Amino acid sequence: MTFETNSNVGATLARLSLGVVLLAHGLLKLFVFTLPGTVAFFGSLGLPAIAAYLTVFAEVGGGIAIIAGLYTRLAAILSLPVLIGSFWAHAGNGWLFSNEGGGWEFPALLVALAVVVAIQGGGAFALRRLPVIDNFLPQALKA
Repeated sequence: MTFETNSNVGATLARLSLGVVLLAHGLLKLFVFTLPGTVAFFGSLGLPAIAAYLTVFAEVGGGIAIIAGLYTRLAAILSLPVLIGSFWAHAGNGWLFSNEGGGWEFPALLVALAVVVAIQGGGAFALRRLPVIDNFLPQALKA
């Protein structure tokens, strides 16, 4: 295995890890907590309802795009506000995610993982881009 192959495999594993976690969290908000429950939780944090809807959309849509390898860098960058928001929401609960209310260690790891995916791109086995949208994006975001 060459260095290039190892880099592609590493980028693929990072991409799939981030995408699966984002998708799982979005589906959890939809099917377990439900949209009204998610909206109520966001409201308890002082956030407007639209933030809950945008978060669910970002996690489900972004997770699917990242797993598929479609606009991986763009999707990872666009996931950062959601992940930084999660870090903010958990920051007061201490470091460990096993603390009551969940600490900030897991959200911090996801922020770092999104940055890694944004830098490395999709790696091997990524679908890359959709031709219809491709012409509207800067070259740096197309990998």
